[in-house]
This record gives sequence, C-alpha cells and structure tokens, in this order.
Amino acid sequence: MEPKFKRILLKVSGEALAGEKKTGLNYDIITDICKSIKKTADAGVQVAVVVGGGNFWRGRSSGAMDRTRADHIGMLATAMNSLALADVLESLGCDVRVQTAITMQQVAEPYIRNRAVRHLEKGRIVIFGCGTGNPFFSTDTAASLRAVEIEADVFLKATLVDGVYDKDPHKYPDAKKYSTLTFSQVIGEELGVMDSTAAAMCRDNKMKMLVFDLSRPDNIYDAVMGEDVGTLISEE
Repeated sequence: MEPKFKRILLKVSGEALAGEKKTGLNYDIITDICKSIKKTADAGVQVAVVVGGGNFWRGRSSGAMDRTRADHIGMLATAMNSLALADVLESLGCDVRVQTAITMQQVAEPYIRNRAVRHLEKGRIVIFGCGTGNPFFSTDTAASLRAVEIEADVFLKATLVDGVYDKDPHKYPDAKKYSTLTFSQVIGEELGVMDSTAAAMCRDNKMKMLVFDLSRPDNIYDAVMGEDVGTLISEE
C-alpha cells in the first residue's frame, strides 16, 4: 500500500506528551507517538514535526508577565520537547535533526529552510522547535508556516478530539462532527481549531490540513496511508 502523501508536517501539542498529568513528559506516551512516526517514515514518507510547549508553559496564561518574555519562555519549552522527541526517535533507530528558530547551536541546528528540506530528502526526521522565533505567534501558526515553507503535502494536526466539531464535544453531546471544512469556515464560524493567523496562512497558500485524535497514535500512520481519519480542511 502506497502512502497518500510524500512529505508531511505533523503538529504535536505539548499536552499530548504529558498524558493525564498534563505537565512534564510521559515517556510511555512519547514512545507510542514516536513509534507511529517511525512507522510513517519507514513507509517512505518524509516527516517534519512541530511540537508545542503547553506541558511546561503557556504564555497566554502567565498572568502579569510581559507577553513577549512569556512567549520566549514558551519557545524554550518547545525546545525541551523537541529534544525529548528526538531522543526517543533516535532510540528507535531513526535519523533525526532538531532545528530551532532561536539560535542555540550547542543543542540544535538553527532553522534553515534549505537544510531542513535536504534532511527530509535524505530520509531524516526534522523537528522544528521554538515556534516562529517571534512572540505573539502560536505553535499552530509556526506549524502552518513550516508546512508551507517546506512544501509539505499536508499539515497533520494531532489533537485530543477525533476531528472538528461545530461545538465542544466534551460539553455538548449533540455536537456535530465535520468530515470536511474550508479554512474560511474555520475563521468565519470561529470553530477554535487553530488561531486565525494559522488558518489564514493555510488558506492563502492552499495548504491542506487534517485534524485527528492522537490518543490513538497509529492515527498518524493511518492518516498518511489515506484511511478515513479526522476532519480534512482545505480551500479548494
């Protein structure tokens, strides 16, 4: 069976790496996620990953702290998560490179688009840390930007729900799940899938996005192989 996509950008939230405790790192969960990433890469798919930092820090809920400084702390949290993912992937036998949007050359490569693409072409998994390197931009926006920059075939957004709903399915039993959507709908109906900057980035650059549930890590592989997983968002 041939993969549906040749190159993907996978966004993993920081919370997904923490498990039920919601903070820190749960290596059993990270290992399950990394096994699915490896399975995807072994199928011949070029895999890039953007990881959030919410398991360590959330800048927008930091209270009275200066927003720019709070966001910088959040970027460093994503760097820690990137290194943790790289460590587990390497223990599984994957060739991995971490690139960060803030220069920290002792621990990671600086983000250079052409170098990242070259790594992908050589079969390496590339993990992008530190968001865009700028405050006031979410890691969803960073993932959208990197997906466009590396010319990914699809942006896979791994979440805690199995797709996009018209309202919170955890609160409303009658919430309706969408099988397909447009980014204009996401923005216009304020569906809360991602921030409007990220949605506009995908819409304006014709990037497809698939939103799916990461509580079953093999959904990463299934999505790439064309299985009916989650909600597909595009602006065709």
